[in-house]
Amino acid sequence: MRILRAETIRMKTIRKCLVMLTGLLAFSPVLFAQEGIEGGLGDVLPELFRTEAPLQIKLRYSNKFLKRETNDSTYLESMIWFSRGDLWDSLPVNLRARGNFRRKTCYFAPLKLKFRKSKTASTLFEGSEKLKMVLPCQLDRNTGDYVLKEYLAYKLYETIAPYHFKTRLTEISLFEERGKREVTHEFFGFLIEDMDYLCERYGGQELKRLVHPLQHDDEASVFNAFFEFMIANTDYSTKQQHNQNLLFTEKRIIPVPYDFDMSGLVNAPYAAVTNIQNLSGSITQVTDRIYKGYERDPDILDGVRREFLGKRSELMAELDEIESYFQDINQFREAQKFLEAFFEILEDDKKFEKQILNRLRTR
Repeated sequence: MRILRAETIRMKTIRKCLVMLTGLLAFSPVLFAQEGIEGGLGDVLPELFRTEAPLQIKLRYSNKFLKRETNDSTYLESMIWFSRGDLWDSLPVNLRARGNFRRKTCYFAPLKLKFRKSKTASTLFEGSEKLKMVLPCQLDRNTGDYVLKEYLAYKLYETIAPYHFKTRLTEISLFEERGKREVTHEFFGFLIEDMDYLCERYGGQELKRLVHPLQHDDEASVFNAFFEFMIANTDYSTKQQHNQNLLFTEKRIIPVPYDFDMSGLVNAPYAAVTNIQNLSGSITQVTDRIYKGYERDPDILDGVRREFLGKRSELMAELDEIESYFQDINQFREAQKFLEAFFEILEDDKKFEKQILNRLRTR
């Protein structure tokens, strides 16, 4: 498993800051005033999410037992080991498999982690007692590259949208118990904060009842729709809250997307086109883009378009940040080309009109 040296991490951080500063000087956003949210966000973030350096983790469990015996209310008692510099610490953790599709389709199921709050005090996981963990689907050598691209999707949304889930890339050593044998796997995964903690960060609450998308905040909805179009993801529904949470804060309803493994950006071997009913037009491959956003004020659409274009360098820099982690450099290049194609649509008035403005939904 490849680990960046400290000097490399420092240089990447400096480069990223320069890109962000350039974007701020070149573009003055008019949407989503973020004072009091992003400005002081670092002060309220749990320690787990205060750095982007990959976290080293060790887990031990029976993968077969986990998928067969755990569910929404049944957890497996285990331990997690995690690095803090040159030292290692450990905590008891409860694990369960999540995601019905991946549980059936993949060798490794994604995980839900729960810690006892009394055990996390003064540890890296204080304030993050509930987490999701994304793992590779299969045992193939390059399967971790799909995880990296899904992690990238979260980082892209974090860069462009004020309301988002925090994530942390992880380097995982999994000691899989197979009867009397133990098999070691090493791969990348990532952690995602729980919705309860996202609500706490933004001083809001989760709406679990269905709310028609046209009642959602206009700017937030357009940012969400542009982002899903950028990564070519149709496996979501803001109407049915499929792979979308609703945050209610400051008298606004904000859609917050998650789970992007079916997107064209990730282009996982098992991905399929879904949820395209009631759309103007059709697609046959997950790498095809189709806009799913609803009709909004043209000024908002134009403003979000300019926001994405203004942050183009920042967004592409997020991909550059993880280039050295890819096992197959062609996967990195495909992701790079795929994102560039999105910006080409935004830059071209005719393409923008044909692929977005002419496909706005009314129902």
